Amino acid sequence: MTTRLNRRAILAGGAAALMIPAVARAQSMQMRVGFDDQQAVYQLFDNPTTRDLVSMLPAELEIRDFSTNEKIVHLPRRLDEGGFETFSDETPGDLCYFLGWGNLALFHDDYTFRDDLIRLGHIEGEVAPLLHKGTFPVRIEMI
Repeated sequence: MTTRLNRRAILAGGAAALMIPAVARAQSMQMRVGFDDQQAVYQLFDNPTTRDLVSMLPAELEIRDFSTNEKIVHLPRRLDEGGFETFSDETPGDLCYFLGWGNLALFHDDYTFRDDLIRLGHIEGEVAPLLHKGTFPVRIEMI
């Protein structure tokens, strides 16, 4: 009986130790989007699409206004779509990957999920930097 409990404890402890890096990585995945004199920091979700985005950072691209509720950034290539899952709690400040065009969508106002977005993260703080109108060079990097 003692041997069985010790084996279980060892196996449980080993499994927990293996999970720590994934949990720590998910908690510390922060990305900065800097353009003109604005900066936005996003807490990223840990999914295959986000990890693919992170693999191409840092990146110097272009950010521009799109519609009345978002800014967009065209990426140099399409991302892995393995992070797709439906959601119904859309919130200004969400960072999404648009499946149709393969671009990032940085929402600063209300929007609707239509089976064409993969949510990658959420802004930390206010959406005010995204309200800065215009087209600018943008640097996207992990922090």
